[in-house]
Amino acid sequence: MAYDKFNVLTSRVVPLPTENVDTDQIIPARFLKATERKGFGDNLFRDWRYDSEGNPKKDFVLNNPTYEGKILVAGKNFGSGSSREHAVWAIYDYGFRCVVSSFFADIFKNNCLNIGVLPVTVSPEFVEELFTEVEKDPLTEITVDIDAQTITIGSTGRSETFDINAYKKENMKNGFDDIDYLLNLKEQIAEFAEGRP
Repeated sequence: MAYDKFNVLTSRVVPLPTENVDTDQIIPARFLKATERKGFGDNLFRDWRYDSEGNPKKDFVLNNPTYEGKILVAGKNFGSGSSREHAVWAIYDYGFRCVVSSFFADIFKNNCLNIGVLPVTVSPEFVEELFTEVEKDPLTEITVDIDAQTITIGSTGRSETFDINAYKKENMKNGFDDIDYLLNLKEQIAEFAEGRP
């Protein structure tokens, strides 16, 4: 199994209302030398989280103990810039399993689906409502149901649907990446191959 299975996630929210967050802000280029997916979470939003001396910046949301959870709610156009998978590795390694925004860069969105982070695209109005509810009460939880393809705000009951490719949906539910999916079919593949000349 490549990553955690995703079915229903109920969690508190970490709000990041900044728009146009690119992959270099998510994981700066100087941290891309590693070839394994471990340890990237330590440098998620590195230049926003820490000063030049390595001290946490108190005004950045990941350093604020008020907010925690497995769901990151972000501003519009999240994940733009270069196509580095490391950005999603960092998000996953930090502990996020879902990112919510009104718009994702296409390559970033596909990388999320390949690595086990569910990108949920909702209306700008729904994102604003999320920010408002979490600001009023940081203990607010939202529920993301991949089967129903819904996201629901616990405090208001407001819900929206989201789209996801059927193949990626099944992979997310099983914790499969593309290789895991093929390995899961190895018996059928072998049977098919045996019947070929």
